Amino acid sequence: MDRFFVSPAVLQIQPVVLTGEQAHQVRRVLRLRPGERVMLLDNLGSAYDAVLLGYGQEDARFRIEGQRLASGEPATHLTLFQAALKGERFEWVLQKGTEIGASRFVPVICERNVVDDRRAVDGKRERWQRIIQEAAEQSGRARLPELAPSMQFADAVRSGSASTAPKGSASGETPPETTTIRLIPWEGLQDAGQGRPLREALAGCNLRVGTRIEIFIGPEGGFSKAEIELAQNHQILPVSLGPRILRAETAGVVAAATIMYEVGEI
Repeated sequence: MDRFFVSPAVLQIQPVVLTGEQAHQVRRVLRLRPGERVMLLDNLGSAYDAVLLGYGQEDARFRIEGQRLASGEPATHLTLFQAALKGERFEWVLQKGTEIGASRFVPVICERNVVDDRRAVDGKRERWQRIIQEAAEQSGRARLPELAPSMQFADAVRSGSASTAPKGSASGETPPETTTIRLIPWEGLQDAGQGRPLREALAGCNLRVGTRIEIFIGPEGGFSKAEIELAQNHQILPVSLGPRILRAETAGVVAAATIMYEVGEI
């Protein structure tokens, strides 16, 4: 069944009227006929079964026939702090990260970013929001992942609570119970013949329902050593994604998928 996120206010008036790109998608792309059903989501946790009544010149009109709790949201809250990338690479991360189950995206400006103009990054928010919404509708999400404003790396690492990080993990000790786990994949660990694998780090972090995980992914040039040291100072644990060096857009998706697998969401 086709799904559409709509404003809760739109659902209060019958019939429900979709306009703009959504109306175009219903009429010209999906070619739905009167009597066919769709699901409308209010981004608050409810899903509405709706029947297409017909079309106006620039709209599509639906009758609500039932309301229920929406499904499809992971219990684990995953925030992906992804270095801003050039071209369509960041869009790909948003699309696939949404499908996998990320709850929040934060574009980050790092020392070695190719894209380092925050105004240019934030200028793409409207397009990025649309990509997230389309991916959420396609993949069966109940809520739209949040797209936060861009941040400098230093501000991003300070944005979490150090008291909730997996302290002691770097030394191999079992971390205490936490509500937020903060991890940063870094290829430099492999170069030094060190590095706790991501999967091993997750296994020692007391994962449970409601766990919040933050993962930091670097730019095309990778994180600098100074950035890793800053992250460690804020209780963010460096981990390894394996013996192969992944592209910046691949690393975020691989890390997110690994996390969701380990917490039982895949």
